[in-house]
Amino acid sequence: MPTQWVDWSKTTRSKDYRGSGSFATFLIIGPVCFALGILFASFPYDFPLLWTSDPIPPSFLDHFETHLRFMHQSPPLIARMLHIIVFVGFLGFFIKLFRPSEANVLFDGGSLILYVIGAGVYLSNIVKGMRAVSQPGGLAAAAEEAEAAAHEAASEALLGGKDSSPGAHHHHHSGPISGEVVLGREDSLRVLSASHVILALVLVGVLVLQAGQWYAERKEADEVAQLERAAAEKKAAAALSTAAAGGKKKL
Repeated sequence: MPTQWVDWSKTTRSKDYRGSGSFATFLIIGPVCFALGILFASFPYDFPLLWTSDPIPPSFLDHFETHLRFMHQSPPLIARMLHIIVFVGFLGFFIKLFRPSEANVLFDGGSLILYVIGAGVYLSNIVKGMRAVSQPGGLAAAAEEAEAAAHEAASEALLGGKDSSPGAHHHHHSGPISGEVVLGREDSLRVLSASHVILALVLVGVLVLQAGQWYAERKEADEVAQLERAAAEKKAAAALSTAAAGGKKKL
């Protein structure tokens, strides 16, 4: 399918091909590994919440909230440096996908999709969770406030739906009407831990695609070298047979 932004004539042997050995790949792998290192620091808290059936003591939840609160309330310079590193990864994708080849579209395009998904998980789940933890009272107070708001909305809906006219039908409803599910403290931290794992898997997928690009380039280079070697041997054999035939003619 011809497109304007893809250079289908470019191959892995082209001079302007930006493959796994280019500096742009380093701009991608560096931020991904940096983010995986940050997520690994939270793994001791995530593992008991997700993969153990033992009861979680409240002290563990306190330590986890303290860890998240410390990260979220760090100086603004820390968050700016993190965002700069994230945008460095986007810069690497922009460089590799500028007039890309077919290999760039397959490997780097897929990596960019995973990278965008990871950024969405970070902004929608992780940052939102850390903001809730940083509120006064932590997640427990946030859950109580949300539950109180849900009950208040349900009460207002029930009162507003009453009709004192004769023959009016009164419908009774139990539970929140807004449809919003109020999570407790432990469940909220479990959701945040699951978001960490999802983000880690997405970033590992980026590394797998980049490694796949390197393997495909190496495999193609080996095949091309083998074909060139076979062609050179065939040419040498033809030249040798020609020289032998010329020597016989002289005799």
